[in-house]
Amino acid sequence: MNSNITTRHTGRRRRRSQRGRTRHPGETAQYTRPHHARPFHLEPTPCDATPVPFTSLNLDARLLEGLRDLAYVETRPIQSAVIPLALRGDDLIGCAETGTGKTAAFVVPILQQLIDRGQVGDGSPHPSPTRPPRSRILVLAPTRELAVQIEDEIHGLSYHTKITSAAIYGGVEMGAQERALRAGVDIIVATPGRLMDHMRQQNADLGGIEILVLDEADRMMDMGFWPDVRRIIAALPAVRQTLLFSATMPDEVVRQAHEIVRDAKYVQVGQRSAPPSTISHRAVVIPPGGKLDWLVKYLRRPEGPVLIFSRTKIGADRLARQLAAAGIRCTALHADRTQEQRRAAVEGFRGGRYAVLVATDIAARGLDIDGIHTVINYEVPDSADVYVHRVGRTGRADEAGHAVTLVAPDERHDLAVLEKSVGIRLEC
Repeated sequence: MNSNITTRHTGRRRRRSQRGRTRHPGETAQYTRPHHARPFHLEPTPCDATPVPFTSLNLDARLLEGLRDLAYVETRPIQSAVIPLALRGDDLIGCAETGTGKTAAFVVPILQQLIDRGQVGDGSPHPSPTRPPRSRILVLAPTRELAVQIEDEIHGLSYHTKITSAAIYGGVEMGAQERALRAGVDIIVATPGRLMDHMRQQNADLGGIEILVLDEADRMMDMGFWPDVRRIIAALPAVRQTLLFSATMPDEVVRQAHEIVRDAKYVQVGQRSAPPSTISHRAVVIPPGGKLDWLVKYLRRPEGPVLIFSRTKIGADRLARQLAAAGIRCTALHADRTQEQRRAAVEGFRGGRYAVLVATDIAARGLDIDGIHTVINYEVPDSADVYVHRVGRTGRADEAGHAVTLVAPDERHDLAVLEKSVGIRLEC
């Protein structure tokens, strides 16, 4: 459990600042319930996505200090659009390009709401010996990597408060997680499967949850977690605020979201289900059996850290071994590796011990490493969403990024389909 037990008491509740002038609008939409078989509609209304100083948002001084610690000075567009709505208590769905700051867009307002309500570090506003403290915020994420990174962000931003948080995920012993849940940490960040394990053992009391956040909802659906998500939601109070975020927003996610939100706003900044505009895209057509040779030659003189995606876990391990045998400093990351192995791979890549990380799509969600120069698809991705999330690991925070897709002769048709579905042309 990561808990932040510093400073004294919470600030008093204050009036929210009003939204600023509309200059560079994103889009907000009000949900309209469909009639019978009619398709689901969104009715766009303008919202202000203009970057503003965090100091203008009427945030608690301790939260502002946490923002300064992390060098957060000015909001990014998705944060400008979302934070006022979330502070107002609206349900919402947020869609923005990968790497645009979605995590802080929900972390900042949920921390501020906890501070405003005086429910910091004690689980409930009026704790008593006969009523144990209860958690107030639940954040669900599809992978342990993303859960850990979200909880790290919470920990950093709330460092100067008494807010407590815990990351709940599989692959590690349940004991420390059980103690955190029973202690009623203010914020739970969890993967659905592991949280369900704790719920079956009656370790988790979700009856006090006031805000639910679903991050990367489409990935949770793709990975088959949605039944668990629905079971978890059924255990929450009916009256709550729900925030749903993702870089892509397939129609199926919109339909499912409609069942769990209430009069939600839809916020979209940038293109829906599109990679960031800061990324250059290239396809390299390679003769049969020539991908490894091309890759070794390319990686002899890389311009920066390189993230390579392989379709399978076996393929990722094999490719990492082959590159290592050729003298390339690399490691593999996939779901069959232990939590410690995965942590060592990510930290080794982040710290420069490894110049190359070979990963399956587990790394496409939640892997937040600054400075990745190039993403390479070893095979042509099988969908637009997969492509968007893979290449979104580069070109983050408005930095230039590069995406390369290796194409065997028998993958040319797959490349054409991908280009059409993503809406971009990969230069050959």
